[in-house]
Amino acid sequence: MSGEFLIRQLADGDWDAVVALEHDAYAADGLSEGREALRSRARCSPETCWVLEQHGVVRGYLLSLPYPPLRCPDLAVAEAGAFESDNLHVHDLVLAEELRGRELAAKLMEHAQARAAEGGFAQISMIAVRGSDILLRFYGYRAHREVAVPASYGRRAVYMSRPVG
Repeated sequence: MSGEFLIRQLADGDWDAVVALEHDAYAADGLSEGREALRSRARCSPETCWVLEQHGVVRGYLLSLPYPPLRCPDLAVAEAGAFESDNLHVHDLVLAEELRGRELAAKLMEHAQARAAEGGFAQISMIAVRGSDILLRFYGYRAHREVAVPASYGRRAVYMSRPVG
């Protein structure tokens, strides 16, 4: 990644920025889950949660956690505990609005993919919201329309997955 951006592990001091980015990205669509729910997911797997930093400022993040295949967290409910699974679920990926369209989301996903391979995960899953399933197909994700996605994700949400590697 260029010297301007750094992907690093999410740290305790990053939460104000993460919550602000999440709120800006999702609140208008009713998809914002808030600090405690976000933190509950990161506590399940802190080693699979990263931020995108630019000049010392958090400008994006990716939260992921092991989760059973063909299942996903409910945005309305905090995680009660961690799962053991060979599926790494990318729960949330957000960039500051002015950074979108610069392939930085792809860089964060490539980082997650590489860490998933190193960690022995067999597949990566995520929920596509707001029509993003079209773009995710380009990155090798397959839609699983048979999976019931919690209503908290909105009516167009689609569960998707791809093999690691």
